[in-house]
Order: sequence, then structure tokens, then C-alpha cells
Amino acid sequence: MGELEDAVMTRVWKWNRPVTVREVLEDLQRERSIAYTTVMTVLDNLHQKGWVRREAEGRAYRYEAVSTRAAYAAALMNDAWAQSDNPAAALVAFFGMMSEEQRRALSDAVRIVQGPQTPPPPPAEAGSAGENPGSASGTGGR
Repeated sequence: MGELEDAVMTRVWKWNRPVTVREVLEDLQRERSIAYTTVMTVLDNLHQKGWVRREAEGRAYRYEAVSTRAAYAAALMNDAWAQSDNPAAALVAFFGMMSEEQRRALSDAVRIVQGPQTPPPPPAEAGSAGENPGSASGTGGR
């Protein structure tokens, strides 16, 4: 996603509702000089790329994000990782760049993905080794 596309998507994600070209334009004009047709083209491009969906409202469209900014960031990370010829080394280098706060967030995310951990079964007692409830010794089949 280019810089202008990112500026437009930032607003769509932040507002978290269907938006018009005019709304995005007026907000962008607080920071830069930009034409209505430029914003319209950017939103059309984002629609073509599948980042926003649109619904006609009179002669205009309302645009809404298809996924979250977090999902977009995850897709970027996944694409970058997939392009590495050594994914493990890429992860080690990436983790090395992280702040302590980012590492904590990563640990929290891993715990969430793994879900509740079930405790390992207790070790077998010394006298029970070799006992098998489905063995022939308990079926009378000797």
C-alpha cells in the first residue's frame, strides 16, 4: 500500500464506519493540498485491491474497510516472512529489533493463539509399568 493509500485507509480504519470521498478529502486537506478526484481514485484503487467495499448512496459511494488494520499488518509480516530464504533467521532478527513492550505483546499473543494449556499427565507409578487395560491378561484369552 502506498503512502496516500495508507493515509486514506488510516482514516477509514480510525472512523470504523462507511465514509464518503468528501469526508476523507476534508480530513486530508487539514494536512495537505489534495483534489477530490485524487481521493476518489485512491478509494477506487483500494476497492479494486479488496481493502474496502463500497455501497452506492445516491450518485456517490460510501466506503468501508474489509478488514482491520491489525489484519493488514499481519498480512504484511506474513508476506515479508514468506519471502525470506531463512524464515527462522528472519524471525530471530525481527525479535532482536523488538522493544521489551513488543516482546511482552508477542508473548501475550502466543499465549492467546495456543489457548489454555492442559497439564501433562502425571508420571506413571513404578508398579504400573507394563499394565495395559486392553491386554490379553484381563480377557481370559491365554
